[in-house]
Amino acid sequence: MSAVAAPAAVMVPAPRPSAEDGGAVSVLPGLYVPEARQWLSTSSGRVAPEGYSWMQAVHWVAGSGLYEPRRHRSHGPRSFGPTTVFIAQLLAELSPCRPGIEYLMRRSGLSERAVEYHLQMLRETGLLAWELRGTRVSGEQAQASVYVRMLPPEFDVALGIRTAGEGTARRMTGIAEAGRELMARLAKKASRRVRRPRSKTSSTAPSKAARRGAGGVPVAAVSGGSRCTPMGGSSSSVSTAGTTYSPPESKLASGERKSPTPKKSTSGRRTLNRVGRRYQLARELTEELDWLRGCSVPRIAWVARNIADAGWTTADVHAWLAFRGEAARVRRASGLLATLLKDAEKILDTVEKRDLAREQWRAGQEAARRERIQQVRARQERFEGDWERPDSPAVQRQVDDAFAAVRDIVAGRSGSARDEDFGEEQPEVQSGLAGLDEDEIARARAEASQHLALGDTEPIEVAIAAMGPEAAEQLYGPKLLRRAKQLATGFRSTHMTLGYR
Repeated sequence: MSAVAAPAAVMVPAPRPSAEDGGAVSVLPGLYVPEARQWLSTSSGRVAPEGYSWMQAVHWVAGSGLYEPRRHRSHGPRSFGPTTVFIAQLLAELSPCRPGIEYLMRRSGLSERAVEYHLQMLRETGLLAWELRGTRVSGEQAQASVYVRMLPPEFDVALGIRTAGEGTARRMTGIAEAGRELMARLAKKASRRVRRPRSKTSSTAPSKAARRGAGGVPVAAVSGGSRCTPMGGSSSSVSTAGTTYSPPESKLASGERKSPTPKKSTSGRRTLNRVGRRYQLARELTEELDWLRGCSVPRIAWVARNIADAGWTTADVHAWLAFRGEAARVRRASGLLATLLKDAEKILDTVEKRDLAREQWRAGQEAARRERIQQVRARQERFEGDWERPDSPAVQRQVDDAFAAVRDIVAGRSGSARDEDFGEEQPEVQSGLAGLDEDEIARARAEASQHLALGDTEPIEVAIAAMGPEAAEQLYGPKLLRRAKQLATGFRSTHMTLGYR
């Protein structure tokens, strides 16, 4: 073992003490990783297996006193304090570790420059390494950096951790007996949550005193005066300390033992008192009722205090307002709400009554929804359909007669009528209209001629769609089809106007 001078004389146990050593100890140098070695490819540390093990190393760095930021620059934080530990706790929750500056600013309440300082401190202590550095190109969206959580080699030396493998992929295979006490304390710290710092001032420098472990061997101490003591619930149940037979890393550091410190339950929500229920109901009402948006939540809580104390929900309020009715124009929303809710808790004084009111309100909502759907469908059919029925009863009868005539022709019915048209000689019936006599064709042409005189091309267009252009021409003749085509084209022109004389 080698003895290296350090600004903080932290005493650590040897990884493998022997009789020849005579109880000698090693002194760790100060922690500092230059920027050129802050990449995964150039880092001398090893990749942390998960966030819990990494937080143990973070708490060790915070309490060791081996890192002094002001030795390397004249600005920024003065020490590795609780704010840096809180930033590290946020990074431990990310997988992959790709934090954006805006995300860390929102979670920590720090400025952009302060967040950059703490990320730089984590890189300079060897706890973070760049896998991909973010970019900021003018005119393009900024890309966040991708980090890898690392365990510095000083952490392994200080606790006597034995590793196997090469490079950053080294894995833990065991720990010295003298380092187990310190690892247990770090496990307790890593299992608790660190609260969000309330002030931006740096914490005092941690203690650099050494503590003596089992067997009288000096071990690196975690400062009790440091303000980075975590609080809150557990973040993981995995640890990194081990037993004498060198178990895998996932079973180390009493991770499966029960902690003597009772942990607060974070699974359930806090029970609200009477005032809290009032404010909760008021906040939900201001979000769900349009005419209450923008109102003061404390004022609405005071207005709805009686129904909130009676156990009403927002659905109950909706049902009651549907029963009372709502105003079309609201000038003072809180006053209107107070008027509508007057004696509501006395009328619907039981849970059964409120349940019945909710069912009626939901039934009315469903009926209104179906009515709106039918109205939308009818509107779409009216505006997007191929044909709209005329409003005039006389025109409706003419249209019905035309449709009936076309249906009779298509069905092959026969009748007696004269073959008269616009005074011109009509062509003979071809084989495409077999089963129709001349009188039936003459009647259809007379009705189509009347409709064309009124500017209505509907009978001929229906015949073309149902029978085809050739059969329609045989039925009505080329002159009527040509006239219908001219009228249909004239409808789309601004130079033609149709009307009655």
